[in-house]
Amino acid sequence: MKANAFPEGFQGNDAAAPMSMSANTSPKRAQGNDAAAPMSMSATRYSERGQATTEVVLLLPLFMFFLFAFSKVFATLILIQKMEVASFYAARRWQLESHRNVAHESFDNGTLCPDIEQKVKEYLGYFDATTKSFLGIQTVSVCPVQRTQVWNVVTLTVFTNPIDLPTMKTGGYKFEVVKYVPNRDRPIAFVLPGLNAP
Repeated sequence: MKANAFPEGFQGNDAAAPMSMSANTSPKRAQGNDAAAPMSMSATRYSERGQATTEVVLLLPLFMFFLFAFSKVFATLILIQKMEVASFYAARRWQLESHRNVAHESFDNGTLCPDIEQKVKEYLGYFDATTKSFLGIQTVSVCPVQRTQVWNVVTLTVFTNPIDLPTMKTGGYKFEVVKYVPNRDRPIAFVLPGLNAP
């Protein structure tokens, strides 16, 4: 009796336990957890995605503003440097090719000066749409050259386009570079102010 009762009870418990766990408890809980997990993960993903999009939308205008401001400052520095080189070219060429005699004044003002201005515009990128837009060049002028008894005043003037944006509105700027050159056929010695000539 003992031998038969013990194996029967032992076998009954072993047989019932797997059936109750597999049939009643485990499948129901496993299915419930598997079904709930994707829903919680999808909700978390949606919230994280919305937060990242909100941050990008808020920071993008600020980033674009600083990028545009830095590009304009960089373009202004390039324009000033190119104006220095172009003004030296214009002044030097005017000094070497212009005439003091009034009989050649029409050639200097009608042919020489416009040709110098044309070359200056080409160097600054006035005729290139991409360069002109990046540097913001509106007008470039060298003529007319101011004549005096001793010096010829060559002035390179550049006007820039105004900035009209929702976040930045400014008027156009005027940049000038002035060069003083002596007459070609009557050069004079350069003397610093306040010093006596030898």
